[in-house]
Amino acid sequence: MSSDPSQSLHDLARAMGIATDFWDWQGQHTVVSAESIRTVLAALDVDASTEEATQQALADRELATWRRALPPTVVAREGWTPWVPVHIPHGQWVELEIELEDGSRRQASQVDRWVEPRPIDGMHIGEATFELPGDLPCGWHTLIARAEGTQIATATLIVTPQRLTLPESLGERAATGLMAQLYQVRSAQSWGIGDLHDLATLAAWGSERLGADFVLVNPLHAAEPVTPVEPSPYLPTTRRFVNPIYLHVEDIPEVANLDEAAAARVAELGREARELNRSQTIDRDAAWPLKREALELVHAVGLTGRRAADYERYTVQEGEGLTDFATWCAIADVHGLPATEWPIELASPRAAGVTEFRESHRAAIDFHCWLQWILDRQLGEVQRRAKDAGMALGVIHDLAVGVHPVGADAWALSDALARGVTVGAPPDQFNQLGQNWSQPPWRPDRLAELGYAPFRDMVRTVLRDSGGVRVDHIIGLFRLWWIPEGHSPAEGTYVRYDHEALIGILALEAQRAGAVVIGEDLGVVEPSTREYLLERGLLGTSIMWFEWADGKPLPPEGYRELCFSSVTTHDLPPTAGYLALEHVAVRDRLGLLTRSVEEESAQEQQSIAAVGDALKERGLLAPDGGDAEDYITAMHAWLAQTPSRMLAYSLADLVGDKRAVNQPGTNREYPNWSVPLAGPDGETLSLEEAMASDLAPRLAQALRGQAHD
Repeated sequence: MSSDPSQSLHDLARAMGIATDFWDWQGQHTVVSAESIRTVLAALDVDASTEEATQQALADRELATWRRALPPTVVAREGWTPWVPVHIPHGQWVELEIELEDGSRRQASQVDRWVEPRPIDGMHIGEATFELPGDLPCGWHTLIARAEGTQIATATLIVTPQRLTLPESLGERAATGLMAQLYQVRSAQSWGIGDLHDLATLAAWGSERLGADFVLVNPLHAAEPVTPVEPSPYLPTTRRFVNPIYLHVEDIPEVANLDEAAAARVAELGREARELNRSQTIDRDAAWPLKREALELVHAVGLTGRRAADYERYTVQEGEGLTDFATWCAIADVHGLPATEWPIELASPRAAGVTEFRESHRAAIDFHCWLQWILDRQLGEVQRRAKDAGMALGVIHDLAVGVHPVGADAWALSDALARGVTVGAPPDQFNQLGQNWSQPPWRPDRLAELGYAPFRDMVRTVLRDSGGVRVDHIIGLFRLWWIPEGHSPAEGTYVRYDHEALIGILALEAQRAGAVVIGEDLGVVEPSTREYLLERGLLGTSIMWFEWADGKPLPPEGYRELCFSSVTTHDLPPTAGYLALEHVAVRDRLGLLTRSVEEESAQEQQSIAAVGDALKERGLLAPDGGDAEDYITAMHAWLAQTPSRMLAYSLADLVGDKRAVNQPGTNREYPNWSVPLAGPDGETLSLEEAMASDLAPRLAQALRGQAHD
């Protein structure tokens, strides 16, 4: 039996950034149940189980800032002069120093501002106020508070750009490019799954034949090191490191140093793996063991000279985070998964038995560190080839919303993740039951206490050797839908994050990398969110099927300028499939519709007809409508008339594919993330066949506003 929150529970939730009510996608006002609010508070280690506990927690929250000398993290934009409070015993002399990222030091000026001391835990605590200089450089700095000459506290200071500017390589024109699911892109040399060599080939072809400025790929985050391998790139074991299933074995220099027997075995494994290219699904559980055995043979060769020195530099650079991840992988090799079944002495990186495990499994841990180094170097080579082929941006990576609930990050960063809740999305037009992504969310309070280091390290890795990053569900950096475990997505609520910090860090790291940031701001979005992204220079996202105004397709002139616009997205079927109502048929078959299939089909047919009419009015589609290829080409020509700075076509649309790669709201009911690239007839296509598509240059020219030759 659910109940509405009491006033004190309402006040406590608000103080913790937890929504007590919201407006759903149909405009209905919904009050969050007291039970859901208490569960979310418990995930933040706040006891609200009784009225007395709730009132005590509210009082503690009000005094929290007075119980610490400095805020855990201070975030400012370049040119700002924020005030920083320092709490000390009343009457003590205090100073605040700034240690900059380069090691130099500055003093903060104390402000003549009187704040009445307060009795806190038996002491009179005063508040001194300091103003930070407005000429501090962007970067990661440290605040140091000293009382009576003795250091009493430190805090992270992050100075971020006012606004992220687009790379000079784009000039004033709109950039056009490819969107691809890399695992689908299987060439004749692939080991059952598209890899980084294939990505380089795709990028070069896209630039040289289609005039593409970029190629946006699915998240390449690491999956499990042992089978079964999670197929969803949006449910990784960590977002900081990369999935070695994407390595191209033959491109590793040490392959040349294999002895005769090892070389023969690697060749044999490659032949076995290439047989998987015939499969009608992407079989990661068959492909990964074959590739892993080959990689272990190459790793055993060892490193010498500059390669050895480069590897050592990489491991030092990545530090504790790499060691923890590699250790988790090595433990999984020994004890299997899930990690919840491991011995208690291996339950976390600081657990009693982990040091001993690391000593006794050095070679295994080194193997997993080595894999990440090889991935880093192959990713760098892909970007070099893309830029050499003429791409203005090169590879754009995708950052997933979260991680697997019992993966490497959940093990290594457990203190920064909330428990007892999962991340998802409330019901909306396309997912009328809501979505549960089975991922533990960041704790906003712990991120601040950790100086946002876990978030920074993740962003830096994704941006390294890339032209940009697409942030999936970027509204999750403003507020995220938390769902109590065991409850439906509709029973969740929003939890607020410090978007000034998170978006600022994205802008700072992207500025340093010379990259773009694309925010996927689809779904239920507060208007202020899009205004803020525009203010900070981050691109939003527009999908043509979703853009409507007054019951009609939004005219091209109505699209945003600072935007990444495309006809479709990975959560919809390719456009040929959408026109054939593939999305309705699949949802009907899986029981995901909340109205009859006849009603849903009629509604979608009406939308398709409305888009067709709009295309005809613009002269982009013949009066008789033409065929599916004509319709798809006209939709891309429509986007070419928008002011959007980035425009994209999907590889699936370039070849006339129909099947969706993902059906939101499903797990094993649909072959999510395992559908190979196919042509209009449903027959599997190789990368070589895809690059011979007659439709590809036609769509590419349409997106650039050019008539087809």
